[in-house]
Amino acid sequence: MPEAHPIILFDGECALCSANAQFILTHDKARRYRLAPMQGAVGAALFRKHGVDPNDPDTILVIDGDRVLRESDAVLSIYTGLGWPWRIAGLALLMPRWLRDPAYRWVARNRYRIFGRRETCWIPNAEHADRIM
Repeated sequence: MPEAHPIILFDGECALCSANAQFILTHDKARRYRLAPMQGAVGAALFRKHGVDPNDPDTILVIDGDRVLRESDAVLSIYTGLGWPWRIAGLALLMPRWLRDPAYRWVARNRYRIFGRRETCWIPNAEHADRIM
């Protein structure tokens, strides 16, 4: 599978994660990113390949060539990759990971309780269907 574009692996049943995926597709004017929900065959296989259980994921992953980013590094790399004004989120990289990642992990553990869980995996509209794996 060619990895010319960074691939974002996310939980398609998580309301927060699905809203974030929709935000990325809408604001990624360069069409840089491809997305793969963990509920699909490609997403599940890539989660497993990188040591994350797709049935109980604890992180979002961004696969960019040979680099695999997770937790706050993954989220911040996505937003900096969207361009202005979203790239300003990169300022959070000045904060040490040991401060950023616990906050990320807390949200990840509580995402269904706080934001809800979708009955079905989110499906993109036709305009963005070619960017979902």
